[in-house]
Amino acid sequence: MRLVPWTPDDLLRRIDDVITVYGEAMNYRAELLAARRGYVATHARRPGFRAVATLTKDGHVAGFGYGYTSATGQWWHDQVRGALAEQDRKTWLNDCFEVVELHVSPPAQGHGIGARQLRALLTLAEGGTTLLSTPEAPEKESRAWRLYRRFGYVDVLRDFYFPGDERAFAVLGRELPLPADHPL
Repeated sequence: MRLVPWTPDDLLRRIDDVITVYGEAMNYRAELLAARRGYVATHARRPGFRAVATLTKDGHVAGFGYGYTSATGQWWHDQVRGALAEQDRKTWLNDCFEVVELHVSPPAQGHGIGARQLRALLTLAEGGTTLLSTPEAPEKESRAWRLYRRFGYVDVLRDFYFPGDERAFAVLGRELPLPADHPL
């Protein structure tokens, strides 16, 4: 497998593959996935957009990740901003790279792909901090949680509910840049 940086056009050319991996990784219903296509297309045009993908030897998408500069007027940013105290807003949102999606197809999980994607994405990221959200889960049982903790992400918000989703989420953050010698 090989990790490659993607431009917005690369991501949009492979949007069907991206949505398939997203659906498998998040176990979302088909009707939710249809709406994601439009979101992804909008995200790819935002300032500071960075993306990576892991491709199999035959060119299939095994995983992907992307993010962009978090800013007022963006849905996720505004939801999180509204839940934070003023000092936390200044700390986390003033110069923030938002990791929007980071997914690995279930058959490819457990082989370090997510860690390589996150490292590459954070290396490409611009900003003083990075934030992401992930469903609440027992940290010792969740690969995603273990990954984020290994990368030094700390709690910013816990048990947060985004409108339209019945699951609780955590918002996690860390300072940037990621040190060059940061272990996987």
